[in-house]
Amino acid sequence: MDTNDTHAFTVEDITVGPFAHGFGRDADGRPYAFRVVRRTLRVEVYRQDLDHTVPDQEDIVALADGSVTDIDLGDERSIVGMVRDLVTSAEPVERSVVSESATVRAFLSRISSVIDAI
Repeated sequence: MDTNDTHAFTVEDITVGPFAHGFGRDADGRPYAFRVVRRTLRVEVYRQDLDHTVPDQEDIVALADGSVTDIDLGDERSIVGMVRDLVTSAEPVERSVVSESATVRAFLSRISSVIDAI
């Protein structure tokens, strides 16, 4: 058995505090990112075969939100524990929502190209 093929939940970067944020990889090796906005911690799980370092909305495969009112945002362990729970309970994103935003973005990009050509 090759140990290089096994993955574990990791947090590669974390910033604590009222605007906590960071990123890492889940147990399946998929990248994720998290951030606190107001009283909610949002986790975005991205597709595993990313070919760029900064994921886009189209790369999101699952989302999860959780209230931060019961954790200490100054404690790295509290944040990591909540992120781990949210990553494992993240709900898959409907592709129709993603494809609609991609269609709108493509349309606006084309309009922008036409305007620039004038």
